[in-house]
Amino acid sequence: MGTARAPACGGVSASPFPQALRQALDCLGWRPEHLAERLNTLAGLQGRPERLHAKTPYKWLNGSRPRKPWPTLLTALLDDHLPVPLAPTDLGLDADEEELLPASSGLVLPWTAAGGLQAARILASTEENRHLFLTLVGPSLTCPAHEWLIARTCPSPERPDGCDLPGEIVDQLDLITAGLRRMDDQLGGGTLQSLLGAHLRGAVGMMAERRYGAALGRRLFTTVAEILRLGGFLAFDAGLHARAQRFWTAALHVSHAAGDRAVGANVLGLMSCQAKDLGRVREAITLAESARSGYPGGSGRVRAILDLRAAEAHATGGDHTSCRRAVDSAFERLCAPPSPADPDWSYWMDVPQANGQAGFCFLRLGRWNAALRHLRASLRDRGSVPRETALRQTLLATVYARRPRPDLDQAIDLGSRALDTLTCQVRSARVAASVTALAHHLAPYRRTPAVHTFIDRVHALSRAS
Repeated sequence: MGTARAPACGGVSASPFPQALRQALDCLGWRPEHLAERLNTLAGLQGRPERLHAKTPYKWLNGSRPRKPWPTLLTALLDDHLPVPLAPTDLGLDADEEELLPASSGLVLPWTAAGGLQAARILASTEENRHLFLTLVGPSLTCPAHEWLIARTCPSPERPDGCDLPGEIVDQLDLITAGLRRMDDQLGGGTLQSLLGAHLRGAVGMMAERRYGAALGRRLFTTVAEILRLGGFLAFDAGLHARAQRFWTAALHVSHAAGDRAVGANVLGLMSCQAKDLGRVREAITLAESARSGYPGGSGRVRAILDLRAAEAHATGGDHTSCRRAVDSAFERLCAPPSPADPDWSYWMDVPQANGQAGFCFLRLGRWNAALRHLRASLRDRGSVPRETALRQTLLATVYARRPRPDLDQAIDLGSRALDTLTCQVRSARVAASVTALAHHLAPYRRTPAVHTFIDRVHALSRAS
């Protein structure tokens, strides 16, 4: 969201609200309509239902006071763009009773076993869902990655008190986690969050109350790190970005305590994917390359996952050369035989999946033929994974809609199949957003009856969400 600032911009001086707001907008070069659009985007990222009319900021400039939650959201938005820290009082406003906390709140912890346990306990707490958190952007988004990269190795987690924790119980926790991962493939992140929460609370209770030695402690912490990683992905898939960041920050701490670099690197790869979707290209590249640098292990499948996350980030930034190298590296790694180092959670990375992600990259770069080739291959070989199939169908439909000679029949057919999946089986804000983007690309052809019908279906799905 890096709009250029006026050269003389030095922040906002304390003054009555209308004058302070006008000074901030002049400083940033924003029109009131621009402010309303950005505030609505920010509200959506926090899972808030409220939306501003495009002209409402004009009323604020004329003396009207913003209602809850806009004072906090307005302050957070301007604070992210102005060169000095900003509080509501600096704008002549009172803070909301329901304060929006940064997604890192409570999670700035030591990179130790105790810090990992504390992070896990916070995310498992029933109090967690009673707060509203603000999605991290800018340097605060990449700070956990930097700390994870340079954190010193800590002693293996162990607990000398309590009843013994049998190793078989950790095996069972892993089986439950694996089942939730595969349920997520079928149903999407909007369905399984309550199940994941109960599973996390049970596992964290064992971390905090049972007795275990160093070897079993590493296994248990790895298990909990993966539960947190999955919880973050469920939230991300459901469009709950701040919640996803909290899960992933905790997962980084717990995986570091376990000495599991693969889980930590996978978390950074997902954080890169989120940053890319939020339009934070620089942060997406930083996170993806940090993930690749921070994983020294021998799993080719994990390395392919990290390569493709980097490829997506570079493609979003328009860097064809870096993207192409990362895509080629991923396919080379997938040609090698499976390795005992491949963790169970990497099961989904295979050649069809790589084709799907490569297709996304070439779509972003405007390389239509390459995008068609990879996306067709991903659908031809993909098997029955409804969410991924719907996403690839939407991406392929987008290629047909955007290439110089559009094929509207193919675009509508593929887009309609993806819509059927979203309507009847999968709850995924991420896939729904890709279908909405497809409808936007088809809007110039709305006079075509099939296009008109498809766009109306997309709007109906958005209203029902």
